[in-house]
Amino acid sequence: MIDTSGHHLVYGVLQDYLTGEELQDTDDERIRQDLMRLLVEDLGFSRQELEPRLQIVSEFNGKRVETQIELTASVNGKRLFILRYGAGSLVTREKAAIAAARIIDPEYAIPLAVVTNGRDAELLDTGTGKVLATGMGCIPSREQAEKMMEDCSFEPYLDVEQRERALRILNVFDEEICCVGLKCKTTE
Repeated sequence: MIDTSGHHLVYGVLQDYLTGEELQDTDDERIRQDLMRLLVEDLGFSRQELEPRLQIVSEFNGKRVETQIELTASVNGKRLFILRYGAGSLVTREKAAIAAARIIDPEYAIPLAVVTNGRDAELLDTGTGKVLATGMGCIPSREQAEKMMEDCSFEPYLDVEQRERALRILNVFDEEICCVGLKCKTTE
């Protein structure tokens, strides 16, 4: 039976492709699972190189927001890119993806970010904020990622003001607002 009590259709539960964890079966979660399969089965990453659902918590003006990073991909033990999924326009996801990649790892800014809506994608340089490539084919394969590592910088992102600015961006961009304009009571 389909649960329609929230604003997301919940079809039941599904098993996470990477971890085996039981998750709510929604349209968005099905796309996230397809992206995980793409990275492993088509692009050659091992399951151990992908970290699902990392979180960043921000709190400003009494508003606590939990930002979820769908996937983080590592190559040779270093996080190379994050992948963020969201329905709709990719341009509206760029700033938050860049902010998240800059601060999710306490040791260095992750150099690349991918934003995707499941049909299209952009590869972003998190240092400059520039779009490096577009289309689903811009998501690096494991082989391409290894080559990209040579040109990437893994510099610490330590400036307190810059880190706070990145957290503020996430706090604003990633606040879960229900389609009826209220705080969303369901979790995805």
